[in-house]
Amino acid sequence: MPITRGNPPGLTHMRATVYNHYVRVDQPKSMIFVSGQLARDETGAMVGGASMLEQARQCLRNIESSLHAAGATMADVVWTTVFTTDMREFREIVAAREEFFKTALPTSTMVEVVHLTEPAAKVEIQAIAAI
Repeated sequence: MPITRGNPPGLTHMRATVYNHYVRVDQPKSMIFVSGQLARDETGAMVGGASMLEQARQCLRNIESSLHAAGATMADVVWTTVFTTDMREFREIVAAREEFFKTALPTSTMVEVVHLTEPAAKVEIQAIAAI
C-alpha cells in the first residue's frame, strides 16, 4: 500500500517537523481510527499535572498503545486532531509530537476548546492510521 506524504509547491509550510499538508493512501488494507486520548495512565488516572508537554506525551503514548494493539505503528498515522484548552501552549504539544513522529508525518488539525471531558485535561488527541 503506497503512502505518499507531502506539501504542494507554493503552499507555506510553517511546521515542517510536525505535519504534512497531505497524505495520500492508495488501497489501504485497513484503516484504524483511534478515539481521542486524554493523559490517562493504565489505571485511568490523569498524569502530567499542569504540564501540557507531559499530558501531550501521555496522549501520544496511549495512541501508540492502541495502534500496537491494532497491528499498526505511529508511522502508519495519516491524520491527527488535537484539542487543547490553551493554544498559547501549542509549542509544548509540538515538542511532544516531534518525539513520536520522526519522518512519517501525518496531517494535523489543532483546535482550542473551552474544556475537555476531564477537568484536569489540557489536551486530547485522536488519530487515524492506514495499513
